[in-house]
This record gives sequence, structure tokens and C-alpha cells, in this order.
Amino acid sequence: MIKNIINGIKAYFGGFALISKLGLWKYFAIPILISFLTGIIFMVSAWFLSDPLGGFIAKAWVWDWGSETFAMISKGFSILLILALGLVLYKHIVMALSAPFMSPVSEKVEAHLLGDAHQTHQHRNTSFREQLMRGIRINVRNLFRELLFIIPLLILSLIPVIGIIATILIFAIQAYYIGFGNMDYTMERHFKYKESIQFVRKHRGTAIGNGIVFMFMLFIPIIGFIVTLPISVVAASTETVKILNQKGLIEGKDSNEVSKIEA
Repeated sequence: MIKNIINGIKAYFGGFALISKLGLWKYFAIPILISFLTGIIFMVSAWFLSDPLGGFIAKAWVWDWGSETFAMISKGFSILLILALGLVLYKHIVMALSAPFMSPVSEKVEAHLLGDAHQTHQHRNTSFREQLMRGIRINVRNLFRELLFIIPLLILSLIPVIGIIATILIFAIQAYYIGFGNMDYTMERHFKYKESIQFVRKHRGTAIGNGIVFMFMLFIPIIGFIVTLPISVVAASTETVKILNQKGLIEGKDSNEVSKIEA
């Protein structure tokens, strides 16, 4: 799986050049707007909600001794909770609403990598509405599963030593579901819903690698909200197409040729 994680990360190299070469920036206008506005909303929410939430949690400590210390811990935990849950919600909202705009991007990347063979391969033809509903379905499913894992880990993250492991797991889980969503823009044309889930499970390393870079880029002030989604979708598309081609699930060029074009 380590190799697949590295491949998922390496797929980002040359992403900006490929976007410019294929003229894909025009497809990102609305998704970038969605990403930027959603990010601003969650940042403002985190600012205003951290104190009230911290005060609410602090009320659980009914004793006088240690109340100030517990209040500080409560505020810190509230900030961590809001940021973690906000990031989870942010990425799934953005990826779900951007699905109809990202699917054409993924298809153009696939056509570029596979050449003429792409024209003869039978794709699932889906409408704007179907792509949006698929994006919502995938991301709602991933959202609830992610929260199921992350909430207990957030509590464990407050425990010394164990907290370090819990934090790493939180990061890895978020990266996995980000990569999942980005890969599905390509798989939407080739697989049905359940088949897509099975495919990602078999290639979870690729999803994690894609999500790792997404997570780090997202923390770049302002710019992160603008460029993260476009570059991550292109990276996920190139790597997913490569895997599909290597496994003979789509007809196209030799996998070595695809790698050369990508580079």
C-alpha cells in the first residue's frame, strides 16, 4: 500500500501543466467559488462557535478545584472539534456540489491519456443531475463513515501519547475519503455505485496519497481554497485511469505510454 500512496502523491507532479495544456481552468470557476465560499463560512463559524462550545463543555466539570484548567482544555478541545468536523463537512460539501463540473474534467484527462482508444470505449453516459446525485450519494455515505471513526479518535487525541497516534489516524482517514471522492469522478463513467466502492477499497493507498496532498494544500491561506480541488481532481484522474488501464478495465494505450504522457 505504501507504493500506491507514493503513486497517489506523485500524480500531482505536472498537474498544473496538464490543466493548462488541456484548457481545463474554465471548468473550475464554479467549483472554486463553491470551495472559497464554503471555506469562508466554516472559518467564520469556527471563530464564533469555539468560545460558546468551550463554555458548554466546561460546565461538565462541577467542582471548583481544577475548573480553570478544565476550562482551558475545553476551549482547546472545542477549537479542535470545530476545525476537524468543519474540515470533514467542508470537503464533502464541495466535492458533492462540484461533481457535475469535475466529471467532464476527468473525462478530458482520460481522453488525453488514452488517445483514440478512448473514443471506442463504452462509457456510462450520465446527465448533470445524475452526476450531482451520484456525488451527493457518495459524499453523504463517506461523511457518516468518516464521522463514525473521527469522533472517537478526537476524544482519544486528548490522551498523552495515544493522542499522537489518534491524530495521525484522523489525518489518514480524512485523506482516504478525500481521495475516494476525487477518484469517483473517473469511476462514475466506468462503475456503478457499489462497484466504485469496491474498487477504492482495493486501491485505498492511491486514495490516501491523493488525499494527503489535498489536506496539506488546503492549509495554505486563501490559495488553498482556490487551487486544491482542481489539482487534486486532475491528479486523481491520471492515477485512476492508469490503474484502470493496467488492469484492462478500459481499452487504451500501453501503461508505459500513459505514464510518459502523464509525465
